[in-house]
Parts: sequence; C-alpha cells; structure tokens
Amino acid sequence: MRMFGLLGLVLALVIVGLLARKQLTATASPALPAVPGAASPAAGEAPANARAQVQQVQQVQTQVKEALDAAAQARKMPDDN
Repeated sequence: MRMFGLLGLVLALVIVGLLARKQLTATASPALPAVPGAASPAAGEAPANARAQVQQVQQVQTQVKEALDAAAQARKMPDDN
C-alpha cells in the first residue's frame, strides 16, 4: 500500500515539474519584434534596460542585506555576567 502512495507522490512531482518547466520556457524570453530605425546594441553590450535591471537588483540586494544586519543588531542581548 505504501508503494502506491510513494509512486503517486513521485508521479505528481513529475507532472508538476513538467508543467513548471513548460511555463518557464514559455515566458523566459519572448521574442521582441525589431523596431525599424532603432539602434541595436553592439556585440557583447547589454541593452540599457538590462543594465537598469541589474542596478535595481543590486540595490534591492543591498537593502535586504542592510535590513538583515539591522535586525541582527537589534536582537543582540547583553550578557548576564
């Protein structure tokens, strides 16, 4: 009986994994139509919006790190000695 439960769980995980992979590949990088007259970035150069996204991610990472550091400082207890 336990074998059927384990097989059912594995089958459910496989199905969920396949559906998640299908969803992620469908939305990972939609092809953008070429805009006539727009300059394309040089080889090896990231588009401006990608640089802005990287800067935003770095800013969020810094804010999270600062918040965690502040929370850790607030939780320090004095010694009872």
